[in-house]
Amino acid sequence: MERKSPIPTIKLCLSMTIFGSIGIFVKYLTLPSGFLVFLRASIGFLFLLPFVLFRKNKNTVASIKANLLPLILSGIALGANWVLLFEAYRYTDVSIATLCYYLAPVFIVLFSPIVLKESLTAQKIVSVGIALLGMVFISGIFSGVDSANPLGILFGVMAAVLYATVVFINKRIKNVDAYDKTAFQFGISLIITLPYSLFTEKLSSDMFDLRSIILILTVGVIHTGVAYILYFSSLKDVKAHTAAIFSYIDPILALILSFLILKETMGVFEAIGAVLVLSGAFLSEIKLKRPKETN
Repeated sequence: MERKSPIPTIKLCLSMTIFGSIGIFVKYLTLPSGFLVFLRASIGFLFLLPFVLFRKNKNTVASIKANLLPLILSGIALGANWVLLFEAYRYTDVSIATLCYYLAPVFIVLFSPIVLKESLTAQKIVSVGIALLGMVFISGIFSGVDSANPLGILFGVMAAVLYATVVFINKRIKNVDAYDKTAFQFGISLIITLPYSLFTEKLSSDMFDLRSIILILTVGVIHTGVAYILYFSSLKDVKAHTAAIFSYIDPILALILSFLILKETMGVFEAIGAVLVLSGAFLSEIKLKRPKETN
C-alpha cells in the first residue's frame, strides 16, 4: 500500500495556524477596517495573480464569464465579511469575536434547507441549539463582562452570516478554479472597499508608521496570500472531514494567543460558552456513522 504524503496535511495545519493569528495583528493596527480590507485584498490579489497567470488555465476567461454574477456577489460579500470581522476585533476581545465568527457553520446549517433544499436532521438541530446556547453564555448576560461589547458581538455574528453567504454563493459557481475564483473575489473586494474607505473613513499619515507597515504587509502577504495558497493546495489531497476537523486549529489558536499576547481572560460562563459554540459548530460539520442494522 502506498503511503500518503503528510505534506498536504502540514499545509492545511499551517494555513489554519496563520488564519488563527490574524486577530492579534489586526488588534495592533489603527487603520480603519474598510481601508485595511482594501489593503489586504490588494496585496492578496497581487500575491495570487502570478499563480493564476503561471498556471495558464485556458478555461479561465470563459468560466469567469459564465459565473460572472455569483463571482461579483461573492467578492462583495467577502469584502464586507472582512470589514465586519475587523470591526468585531476592534469593539470586543479577539477571543469573543472569533467565537462569534465561528457561528458560520451554524448559519450554513440553518439556511441550507432554504438555500440548498437540504433536510434539517436531528443532529443539525442539536448542533444549532448547542452553539446558540453557547452564544448566550458568551454575550455576558450571566457575568456582565465589559469585553463582551454588544456591538462587537453583533459585528462578529454579522461577519459569520456573510461568510455563510459566501459559502452559499460559491456553491453556485461551477467550473472555476479555486485560485481563479479567489483572485477574482479579492479583486472585487478591493474595488468595493476603496470608495467605501475613502468616503466614510478618516486616514492620517501617523497611521502608517514602520510598525503599521510591517503589520499590513504581514496581514496581506502571510495571512492572505500565503495562507490561501497553502489552504487551496492542500484541499485536493485532504479528505473533507479531515479538513473540517483541522479547521478548528484556527479558533483554538486564536483563543490561546488572545490569552497569552493580549492578556484577554474569560470568566467561567464565557469559557462554557466557548466550548459550546465550538462543539456545536464541530457537530454541524461532521457526519456521525449510523449503527449497522442487524437481522
